[in-house]
Amino acid sequence: MATEIERKFLVAGDGWRSSVTDHLDIRQAYLSVTDTNTVRVRLSGRAAFLTIKSAGAGLTRQEFEIAIPFVDAEAMLALRTGRIIEKRRHIAPAGLLRWEIDVFAGDLDGLVIAEIELPAETAEFERPHWLGAEVTGDPRYGNSSLATNGLPSTGR
Repeated sequence: MATEIERKFLVAGDGWRSSVTDHLDIRQAYLSVTDTNTVRVRLSGRAAFLTIKSAGAGLTRQEFEIAIPFVDAEAMLALRTGRIIEKRRHIAPAGLLRWEIDVFAGDLDGLVIAEIELPAETAEFERPHWLGAEVTGDPRYGNSSLATNGLPSTGR
């Protein structure tokens, strides 16, 4: 079974930019959002994926990602629930781990969230000075909520 262990933070300032080694542009949309799971389609470059994630506010969730034809992913965007999320993901190495800093565009412009995937829930990691409030477990900052509900009132 595939699992994802992730911590999520708001970002304070632009100090992270000097650590970035790469970036990619992402468009994604949710095809289904239920109490037990989400189904998402994501396009990045010329790659496309269908992802199923278990729902929940904990650090660990089940995640299954399947590569799909790009043209199929584009067609699936029309089947979405809520808005298409557009963001540029910046990669900033952190030892053996890496930060993914998502700078949102469109209706979510101004929102910047940093995520780090961990090998275990208890794994230690360095907290860069540019990290803001932790929003792990806050459902308002989940991408499915951002797609269906928009920016949280405290998101800017």
